[in-house]
Amino acid sequence: MTVRPLHGRTAIVTGASEGLGRAEALALARAGADLVINARGERLHDVADEIRRLGGSVVTCVGDIGEQATADRLVALAIERFGRLDVLVNNAGIIRDRMVFTMSAAEWDEVVRVNLRGTFLTTRAATDHWRRLAKASGGPVYARIVNTASEAYASGPPGAANYAASKAGVVALTMSTARGCASFGLRANAICPRARTAMTGGVFGPAPADGTDPLSAEHVAPLVVYLASPVAEHVTGRVLVAYGDRIDVMTAPAVAASLRSQSRWDQDELHAVLGAHLVEPSSRAASAVATGD
Repeated sequence: MTVRPLHGRTAIVTGASEGLGRAEALALARAGADLVINARGERLHDVADEIRRLGGSVVTCVGDIGEQATADRLVALAIERFGRLDVLVNNAGIIRDRMVFTMSAAEWDEVVRVNLRGTFLTTRAATDHWRRLAKASGGPVYARIVNTASEAYASGPPGAANYAASKAGVVALTMSTARGCASFGLRANAICPRARTAMTGGVFGPAPADGTDPLSAEHVAPLVVYLASPVAEHVTGRVLVAYGDRIDVMTAPAVAASLRSQSRWDQDELHAVLGAHLVEPSSRAASAVATGD
């Protein structure tokens, strides 16, 4: 892989003012990409200054990613300032943790709006551009999307129903986009990063006082560069967990068992067949010991 695999490419990064988004934007700049970066706060300009000190080219777009106008503006800026769009990194996200029985509708809506709707809006704007470009050129184009999901989509943490649901939606959106847009060149993947940021400080706690932080966002950024690069042409529709020196490749949901009725399911048979199968493994083992099986 070349030292600057994204030289001549243009990338959008949302949520780029701190944490993962900042680390990803800087890594993409080092890889040669021109950047359009987005966040809601003015600290975004500090990241732009860092990119310029690296010798990179960058345009800022302060705005709410949950608004269609912001998503459209990001794509327009890439075309206007750099003449192209090649990579979209959807990183913007928020948490509003609360147990589901005390969660307000506003707390649900806010998280889903930023995490899932925001990812959809930029995806829609970018894929529309790439589809039109492919149609005009008569062939596939260079197009990459890297979406930020979370292991919460699979684990369902008890105090984050809104966050877990939004990230499950991001995974589904990524897989559907990868399949639906492959014909005109798009490669779309989702990452589930474990990274110590301002947003996850309450989950992972403080960084170690000495040595390298295994949960530093800098450990995740190289994967984003790889997925955005030409050598990852064959990688699409994947969900990858990344942290420290480790990458876990997730599998799609699969059938764990297939149970059949003797005729037509009734309540007794459902309890005897399905209920027995779904009992917790520990309970099953205890039952086996008690009955001598």
